[in-house]
Amino acid sequence: MALPENVKVCSQVDGLGITTSTSPPLLAGFTKKKNFTNMSAQKRKLEGENRVFQPRWEKDYLFTDCKGKPMCLVCLETKSAMKDFNLSRHYNATHKEKYDKYTGAARAAIVADLKRRMHRQQSFFTKATTTQESSLKASYVVSLELAKAKKPLSDGEMVKRCAVEMAKAFGDDNMAKNFETVSLSRRTVTRRSFDIQNHVEGKLREIMNDCKYFSLALDESTDVMDVSQLLIYTRAVNSSFEVHEELLKLVSLHDTTKGQDIFNAVESVVSEHGGFDKLSAVVADGAPSMQGRRTGFAGLLRQSGVDCPILHCIIHQEALCAKSMNFSHVMDLVTKVTNLIRGGNRSLNHRKFVAFLDEVCAAYGDLQMHTEIRWMSRGKCLERFFALRSEIPVFLEESIRCDTSAYCSQLRDTDFLCDMAFLADITSHLNRLNLQLQGRGQTVSDLYAHMNAFNAKLALFKEGFQSDRPNLAHFPSCEEMRKDAPECEETMQTKYKAEIEKLQQQFKSRFQDFYAMQPRIALFTDPLSAAVSEQPPELQLELCELQADPFFQANRNERGISFWRLLPESRFPILRDFALSMASMFGSTYICESNFSMMKHIKSKERNRLTDETLFQLMQIGCTNIEIDIQSIVRQQERPQVSH
Repeated sequence: MALPENVKVCSQVDGLGITTSTSPPLLAGFTKKKNFTNMSAQKRKLEGENRVFQPRWEKDYLFTDCKGKPMCLVCLETKSAMKDFNLSRHYNATHKEKYDKYTGAARAAIVADLKRRMHRQQSFFTKATTTQESSLKASYVVSLELAKAKKPLSDGEMVKRCAVEMAKAFGDDNMAKNFETVSLSRRTVTRRSFDIQNHVEGKLREIMNDCKYFSLALDESTDVMDVSQLLIYTRAVNSSFEVHEELLKLVSLHDTTKGQDIFNAVESVVSEHGGFDKLSAVVADGAPSMQGRRTGFAGLLRQSGVDCPILHCIIHQEALCAKSMNFSHVMDLVTKVTNLIRGGNRSLNHRKFVAFLDEVCAAYGDLQMHTEIRWMSRGKCLERFFALRSEIPVFLEESIRCDTSAYCSQLRDTDFLCDMAFLADITSHLNRLNLQLQGRGQTVSDLYAHMNAFNAKLALFKEGFQSDRPNLAHFPSCEEMRKDAPECEETMQTKYKAEIEKLQQQFKSRFQDFYAMQPRIALFTDPLSAAVSEQPPELQLELCELQADPFFQANRNERGISFWRLLPESRFPILRDFALSMASMFGSTYICESNFSMMKHIKSKERNRLTDETLFQLMQIGCTNIEIDIQSIVRQQERPQVSH
């Protein structure tokens, strides 16, 4: 068949293999068809049609408006569009045969009844969802309390049984059913603890990222399974001088505990939080693995390029000073007699001794045991032993079968009793200092002030023993001995003065790391009175401006962090940076020591199979000061589940 003159075959195929000529009539028709196809493929948008629910549809088709969509009152099916045709088709096909016979008032009553039924069903599902969320929240709250109380994770089931029984005792069966829905099995509480610890860890990361400086407190001890546990605590301070003391990590060292092992563990943990750039100080005990200059942690840290003060715990140094006094003959006898009365298998002797003290109306009802690892037990043990110095020899002679004549003779010797009186008094002062150095939240300047105060007390004590008649106002036990035996006064004047001088020398030879920081501590404690010439050159100009400012002169009553918060960063950037670094420093490992006691409760003989990860999670939850937002943890759960 011959083609028209205005159409020709193309040798260059395009798409379909043919193309048309430039004939105006044919091209125009093809273009119109193509445009029509594109228009029909576009999806219609119902939102743009602005359709609204018609009130008559309730009676005509038994539909109601539910959040912008028509919903059938009978079967609760929803339609996508508010169209009369869609609703009428659904009604005619599904419900017309049953409900078309009702008209007028009867139909209105049917509509009202169907709406009430719909609302009841909706409230039921809403209540079920609310109950699930409340049950989940209660599960997290109980898990948090168990972790903070250092209780076994399996105690959750016992708490649940108690809650159910209490609700039943009050006659509230509905509340008892609610308590039954709370899931508190051991595995569930373990998962809840993991979620809470992740929440705490997230907030701790924010604290470490936002902080200006942080310091570390390190200490190592063994748990009940002889696994070496390294506690790494951080004290971080942000630009607003908000201080956070938190457990950074509990590292289990299953092999050696050399300086290299400790350094590797600390470096790995700190690198997760940005490295050592913000590190202001490290405090640890005096073990060679910690303080060694070459292979210890301190030496390895300096070799890695970190230049910051590495302090020996001030409480450890105070305890070493207390051990310098040579009164072992007193403690040996006190320990032997105490063990003879109530140590080991001496239960009968102990019962007799308690009854004897009660019979004679003694000052104390029992002796206290002494152990070397409990530094403060010596003072308490000596205090009671000295108060019962008259009753103990009588009891030994009357009730103890073995030969105790040597003990009794010493306990009646005046020189020995004077030594015991002096040791009891000076140990009580050392114990008071130890208590002052304990506690969380103390700055280096606070600890240094306590130590300086005790040095001043020692000077006062020495001066009291130098006079012709010793001033024993601060030595009550020695005062009692002077009244009982006036002849011992001369011995006190010479012997105990030398002991106080020896203790003074110990305090001067130790604490060198703190004495080296004395100018910085003085500036941080009272910048308005600090000597400008003794400070680093970069601080001197700003310090001159600070001391001359009348506003800050009027706020001289403020001390420490409270004062430094007043300084505007725009005027005193270098001084504020110095204060932030000082505020972030630990001065003791008290926070580690106290949490080792917590570890003994968590990982006890009965719970010795706790994994390292679970132990760390429970430790971090139990000792954190971070506010835990249970509600936010619950919201993160996709589908709250209840106990069946």
